[in-house]
Amino acid sequence: MTPNATPDIQPDPVRERLAARIRTMIAAGVDADRSPFDELAPEIFAWQFERNTPYREFCEAKGITPTHVTDWRQIPAFPTDSFKTAIVTSFPPEQAVMAQITSGTTANRRGQIFRDDIGRELILTANRTMTGAYLFPDFARGQRCRILILAPSPEMAPSMGMAVGMDETRRHFGTPDSRFLLDYSGLDIKGLIAALEQSEATGVPLAMIGSTSAFVYFFNACKARSLRFRLPAGSRIGDGGGYRGRFGELTQDDYFRLAEEILGIPASHCVNVLGMAESATNYFDDTLRAAVQGRTSQRRRLTPPWARVAAVGLDDLQPLPPGQVGLLRHYDLANLPTVLAVQTDNLGYVDHDGSFQIVGRAKIVDGKVAPLPSERPVGPMGDKRIFRFLEAYVNFSIRFKMGLARARQPAVADHALPAPLPMTPPVCPCDELSEEMLANPLPQGSAAAEASSPAR
Repeated sequence: MTPNATPDIQPDPVRERLAARIRTMIAAGVDADRSPFDELAPEIFAWQFERNTPYREFCEAKGITPTHVTDWRQIPAFPTDSFKTAIVTSFPPEQAVMAQITSGTTANRRGQIFRDDIGRELILTANRTMTGAYLFPDFARGQRCRILILAPSPEMAPSMGMAVGMDETRRHFGTPDSRFLLDYSGLDIKGLIAALEQSEATGVPLAMIGSTSAFVYFFNACKARSLRFRLPAGSRIGDGGGYRGRFGELTQDDYFRLAEEILGIPASHCVNVLGMAESATNYFDDTLRAAVQGRTSQRRRLTPPWARVAAVGLDDLQPLPPGQVGLLRHYDLANLPTVLAVQTDNLGYVDHDGSFQIVGRAKIVDGKVAPLPSERPVGPMGDKRIFRFLEAYVNFSIRFKMGLARARQPAVADHALPAPLPMTPPVCPCDELSEEMLANPLPQGSAAAEASSPAR
């Protein structure tokens, strides 16, 4: 959008004060004082209730207004499905500078998550802080490494939050030779293998980030071709998704074993990331951070000071005690421009320390939520048709191009490896991609189209 086309934005002093307090919490880091959340959450709820029509109508239908709320747990959580049928903003929609497509929705204005300039700043800052704390906890300020990204860039998928977030990681933590490896011809397997060999030869560690399924397909393809690497200590993987508790045909332990066998990266340096368009903050496994701090820890996802996660009952949506599986509910102060509280369809539980785990996606049986998760996997790119095609295309290109890669003996002697784990090859969705790829970019020249891809 050109400067002349920028809409007049009337100052909102309450909004500015709330944003300043959220910025302060994020800037203090993931180990900072958590108590400000308790006071700030009800204030943000009152502000959003006044300005967000769909959310206010939802709350009033439940008989809850700001006068009823004295604790953040009492704040009504807006269902993720409702984002698909309404424009849910606490600011005038014409002030939007960022838009992300919700999962499992058709391409229309409803079904997108809009954020204004402050919302965009908060989501990028919050996730940069989380990435630094959990994926690069051993880095000094300003330290960088080479990052290889097995996913589409914002140019390929401008409305995919995952692409925008990975580009932010590249820009803030990557060296100049960091790059996206996916283009319209599929994944650049030759470039990926060359980068892995260079890291192995020079002893310079690198980071690989992408969807969980892309790594699964790459690991199995390497195993089939006797292609193995021993990346230097300090190398790491950041994988997005994990199919909401599932890893496709693999168990999580199988996945970690493959990462060790194929790349030499231990389980402690495999960091799974959970993100959703409806909520601002991404959540990371804390195993790498724990290893760097010299402590042992079970794999868990900790909430930062500006966010909370609760599990609620399948029938009554009432808070559950620690360890009991229910539907997960996210409370996130960085959701200032939308709604603070979001009700997901993820099944999981919360531990005594406030950390949480996902066990799967909810399954509806006879109109009710079943206690066992759905068997249908949902990848990190979401459930929308074009994103499913895109993920299938990534995996197809890995299998196809790896079939042309030369066999390579391991850098060090090792025991014979077992046969590749089963993985059904996807059918190449080339026809569908040619019709739908980028069928949903934001309108050229709009503020959201320009801002959804961060400036280099």
